[in-house]
Amino acid sequence: MSAGALSSDWAPAYTAVPRSAVLPDLVWPFDMETGRSVPVSRTEDPDRWQEFADADVPIVTQWDDGTHTGREPGEVPTSSASMPSVVFRMLQDLDLHRGHAALEIGTATLWNSLLMAHRAGPGHVTTMEVDKGLAEAARATAARFGNSVRVIHGDGFQGYPEGAPYDRIMATCGLRSIPFAWVEQCRPGGLIVAPWGTNYSHGDAVARLVVAPDGKSASGTFTGPAEFMKLRAQRLFPVAHSEYVTGSVADGDESSTNITEAEFAGGQFSPERFAIGLRVPQCRHVVAEKRDGARAVWFYSLSDLSWACVQFRDGGTARVWQSGPRRLWDSVENAFRWWLEQGTPDHTRFGLTVTVTGERAWLDDPADSWDL
Repeated sequence: MSAGALSSDWAPAYTAVPRSAVLPDLVWPFDMETGRSVPVSRTEDPDRWQEFADADVPIVTQWDDGTHTGREPGEVPTSSASMPSVVFRMLQDLDLHRGHAALEIGTATLWNSLLMAHRAGPGHVTTMEVDKGLAEAARATAARFGNSVRVIHGDGFQGYPEGAPYDRIMATCGLRSIPFAWVEQCRPGGLIVAPWGTNYSHGDAVARLVVAPDGKSASGTFTGPAEFMKLRAQRLFPVAHSEYVTGSVADGDESSTNITEAEFAGGQFSPERFAIGLRVPQCRHVVAEKRDGARAVWFYSLSDLSWACVQFRDGGTARVWQSGPRRLWDSVENAFRWWLEQGTPDHTRFGLTVTVTGERAWLDDPADSWDL
C-alpha cells in the first residue's frame, strides 16, 4: 500500500477485514506490468489470486452491469474493489468515529462498508447498491460478518431518508453532481465525502463537504485526485461525433493558438484538466491518438451541438477550428490561461458548495464562486 495511506487508527480495521475476505473466486485485477485487467481464479491459481487481493491495485468484480459471462474481461467494468490506498485515504477524509451513523452509496463487494462498521460499530452503517445482484451478494457477505452492515437495494442518488440523519455520508462511485438529498439527510456539521468531477474528463477529485449549521448547504475543498466508476444514473455515454461535425472539420471557423501540446495535454489526473472542467461546464474533450507528429483534441458541448478541434503539431503552431454558438476553444483556452495566472493550483485549492439550487465551484475562497 502507498506510504501514508493506512493510518494507525485504521490499521485494526484492515487487519479484521482483509480485502480477500469479500472478493469473488474470479476477479480481474489491474496488472501494472501489462496495463490491463487480467482474469485470475482462486480455484486455478490461489497464490496469484491472493497476491492480487493483497496488492495495492484496483480489482474489477463485475463487467457490463452483470450481463457478462465467461473468463475474459467484458466491455465495460461496472463494479470493483478499489485500491486499498484510495480506500483508506477516503476513510481518513471521512473522520468516522465510534457511534457515528453512516450512509454509504455504492456497496460493491461490501469491503468499504465493513471497514466503516468496524470503526463505527455494528448497526451504524447503511449501504446502498443499485444493482440487485450485487446487493444480494453483499447481504450474503454481511451475514458472514454478523450482519454488522444494513444493505439496501436502491438508487443511492436519492439517499436513504429512513435512516437519517447521518453523521457521515460517503460515496464510492464517481459523481457529476451531488444531490441535495444527501445534504438534507446529513446532520449539521456532518461530513459528505464523494469522488466528484465534471464532464470534461474522467479524472475526478474527492470532495470533503461539511454541512452548514442551518442545513441549507454543504461546502468544502477537494482532498486529491481520484477516478471511480460513475454513479449509474450519471454515466456519460460516448459522444456521437457525426452529430456535431456533419461535414469536414474545415467547415468550422479557423484560427490558431500558441499553446503547445506539452503545456496543454497534462496527464489523466492533471490539475489543469480539472480546472478547465470547472471553468467550462457542460463540455467533453477527447484526445485522439498521435499520428505523424500531430494530435487532435476535440471539444463537444453537452448543451448544444457546438464543437471545436485543436490540432497540435510537433514544432509548429496549433491550428484551431470551432463551430456553433459556443466558442468552445476560446473558452477552454481562457480557462487554461486563467489556471496559469492563478499559479497552477492543484486540486486541493479548489472547492465545491452544494445548495438546493445547484452547485458552485471556487478557488481558495467560497465567497468568490461560480455556477456549474
